Amino acid sequence: MLAYTDGRSEGEPDIELFEIEQLVAPGEVAPRALFPSLRYHPAPAELSADDLRLPWALSDPARVQPLVLGDLARDLGSRVPGRLVASAKSWLSHAAVDRTAPILPWGGVEDVPKVSPVQASASYLSYVRDAWNQRFGEHRLEHQEVVLTVPASFDEAACALTVEAARLAGLQSFRLLEEPQAACYDWIHRHRETLADALADVQLLLVVDVGGGTTDLTLIRVDEDAEPLALDRIGVGDHLMLGGDNMDMAIAHVIEQRIGGPRLTAATLSQLLQQCRAAKERLLHPDAPEVATVTLVGGGSQLVGGARSAELSREEVRAMIVDGFFPAVSADDRPHGRRGAIVEFGLPYAADAAVTRHIAAFLAKHAESSRSKAEHTVQGRATPLAPDAVLLNGGVFNSEALTQRLMEVLETWRGGPVRQLTSPDPMTAVARGAVAYTLARRGSHLRIGGGSARSYFLVLEEKDDQQQGLCLLPRGSVEGEEILLEGRHFSLRLGEPVRFHLVSATSDHNHRPGDLVTLNQEDFVHLPPIAAVLNRVEEADEVTVQLGLTLTEIGTLDMSCVAVDDSKRRWHLAFQLRGGHTLTPLDEEKHPRFEEAAELIARLYGGRSKSVDPKAIRSLRSSLERILGPRDSWQTPLLRQLFAELWQRVRRRRRSVYHERLWLSLVGFCLRPGFGYPLDDWRVRELWSIYDQGLQYNDHAQNWAEWWTLWRRVSGGLDESAQAQLLADVADELSAPRSKARKSSKNPRRRSYDDMVRLVGSLERLPAEQKARVGDDLLESLKDRGDPNQTWWVLGRLGARVPLFGSVHTVVSTETAERWIEEALRTKWKGSQALPFATTQLTRMTGDRERDVSPEVRGSVAKRLRAQGVPARWVDMVDRPIEIDAADEQRAFGESLPPGLRLLD
Repeated sequence: MLAYTDGRSEGEPDIELFEIEQLVAPGEVAPRALFPSLRYHPAPAELSADDLRLPWALSDPARVQPLVLGDLARDLGSRVPGRLVASAKSWLSHAAVDRTAPILPWGGVEDVPKVSPVQASASYLSYVRDAWNQRFGEHRLEHQEVVLTVPASFDEAACALTVEAARLAGLQSFRLLEEPQAACYDWIHRHRETLADALADVQLLLVVDVGGGTTDLTLIRVDEDAEPLALDRIGVGDHLMLGGDNMDMAIAHVIEQRIGGPRLTAATLSQLLQQCRAAKERLLHPDAPEVATVTLVGGGSQLVGGARSAELSREEVRAMIVDGFFPAVSADDRPHGRRGAIVEFGLPYAADAAVTRHIAAFLAKHAESSRSKAEHTVQGRATPLAPDAVLLNGGVFNSEALTQRLMEVLETWRGGPVRQLTSPDPMTAVARGAVAYTLARRGSHLRIGGGSARSYFLVLEEKDDQQQGLCLLPRGSVEGEEILLEGRHFSLRLGEPVRFHLVSATSDHNHRPGDLVTLNQEDFVHLPPIAAVLNRVEEADEVTVQLGLTLTEIGTLDMSCVAVDDSKRRWHLAFQLRGGHTLTPLDEEKHPRFEEAAELIARLYGGRSKSVDPKAIRSLRSSLERILGPRDSWQTPLLRQLFAELWQRVRRRRRSVYHERLWLSLVGFCLRPGFGYPLDDWRVRELWSIYDQGLQYNDHAQNWAEWWTLWRRVSGGLDESAQAQLLADVADELSAPRSKARKSSKNPRRRSYDDMVRLVGSLERLPAEQKARVGDDLLESLKDRGDPNQTWWVLGRLGARVPLFGSVHTVVSTETAERWIEEALRTKWKGSQALPFATTQLTRMTGDRERDVSPEVRGSVAKRLRAQGVPARWVDMVDRPIEIDAADEQRAFGESLPPGLRLLD
């Protein structure tokens, strides 16, 4: 949706809606105020060129042809499964996938082209740009001041990806604005002449914006005593993937049960969702019919005969949506279950669908900063925190039933009336409000204050088992003003990457820049790492810097390293959006006997002139344990420091067969799992540079075993191309006929077959099709090759429904997983833990229909697991979506992880 104003007009300009020309039927173009953010990828012969003709040449940043966007895309997607790209905005905020990879439509049919969430978002912006330019060619959109609205709950990664999409669409000058604020700006603009009266006696204003994919909450304080009247945003909600899509999903699950037949695929369920959305809107309308019919159209030759229908009554839908999503709860109620515990279509929807419980938790979270304005007295008694007024926004509140229920709940909490600030059209308020925001920036009317919605913290070392953080930018910071942490200096090496781990919080604690705080995992949101390479200045190896933080004019976070001795020397730091991240320390305290261990490594891997006793190098591991304690107790900072000592002497690894063998073994152990600690991406890239050099002593089987073990241990830090090369280099050995006594093979490389197999199991970044082929080959030759427990461990990793570090879009198909599960169920499990655990990984329930095997298969596996007497958590993982615990995480990884390091949040 697009609104605009002519800034050249005299006086207060009018805000107008731009009706976007779009296909509304094959070959029929018409202007519409609403442009649905949907893409439909038709089959090659499905539509003719005339069916797709627009008044301008369609430009798609993803270069997909043919392509339908907007109103017709929604209609086609409701009738044909697997070709509709939806919820791109929700995907932008989903960190468990590579948001720049072509993964949409999720669950799409096999031959449909796929695009990334960034490309999909860019295509909508590009389309709107072209529609505007077609009408206003002399005032091209890319030359205008543009405001893009985003959920208030978008974190820095999602905002940065939105910026990337806008630039991909050719937009040059733009700002980001939170959608609840935009809705509020629309209301302010409409009441600009009588604003003081309209907000009389209002001290706290709650904005509830329930859209298609998210519920967005914002709390605004009204200061009537200020001259002029002042509004300050004092709180925003955490990211909450809960909205109209969830309501459609609830209805779709009911319809699926009623129409019967086999369980719907993800593609067909996506088609059904479009039908359910339309039925929901009809049945929640004030003039709703008593009954609506939902029809799931068949595909291919069964387009007519394969249609199945079911009815929904007005009363059952209202009960399902009103009571299910807006239940009458107390102000003390809190959401049930962990946020993000349930996934559907690959998206981590909220575990608790009750919007009212999330609102109660949000108000309680911000009670401290609201307290002076929140203690109301009604009929002589104090009431709990509740807003004086509420502004409802989003298409959901077109339903009078939902609006009425929410107002009743809020008034119950308050113990008195709550004023509803009404908008004549909640569907257009955000677009109109974005224009009103621009007018407010120019001084036309009141501007909402409050600054940054979040505080940002740099993650430091643990102290007394508590993770410490340094406040960089406090909540409320004003955009455009840089904050320098002048009292905190960092010594950084030049010419090498530096990496910072940040968290953010929306809580209302009054932190100041430079404050040290304890990071509570439940209250802080992990952000992608911020990293850069600090280029050398003259001959300096290190530079003393301070950190500079700015909330930019477009609403994103900017971070720089600023030289203490010359503020003009600075290095910009950027978010790393394509990699995984884990909270880890930045400042590293050394083990009290580290120097002794480093000296031992330096002596054994020193210059050639030094004489080294062969026994000393063979006993290096045990000698280090005598100095530093048992290896399994070595903390991650110590491991990475030992890696640095070994890497400095990488050339000396070739001094002898034992030097090479021990170097490979220790490096792999110290750098495992290849990610999760600052600079691990750089360390693994440096290590990968020796891969093509291979082994010096390649006639020793044990050296080959350590070589493949090294790459398995650090595989989490290798990209897809590196993992593909590893697979290519072991493929011949894996497919070669097995000798009867591989251990006695004349080829020392072949004698490390078991280590190559285990390496293959760790290559999670490979495409799903490639993993499926490798797994099928291993399964086919199980009777001829090696240890079946090891092979099943590999199959469990390759076919896991939830990868340890890979993107979920590379998970093997459910058909492949079920084929492997069927073989597992035919195998005897007696005396094996590897086989039942691998089967658990293959069957583990995620809630995502694209990844989950059928309920029948899960039932069979759960029954077998119970009979086997495995840990109860394994059965739970098959029965419902739950998080894996640390012990099972390490079992899946294949060995112990560094103490305190977890692969998954």
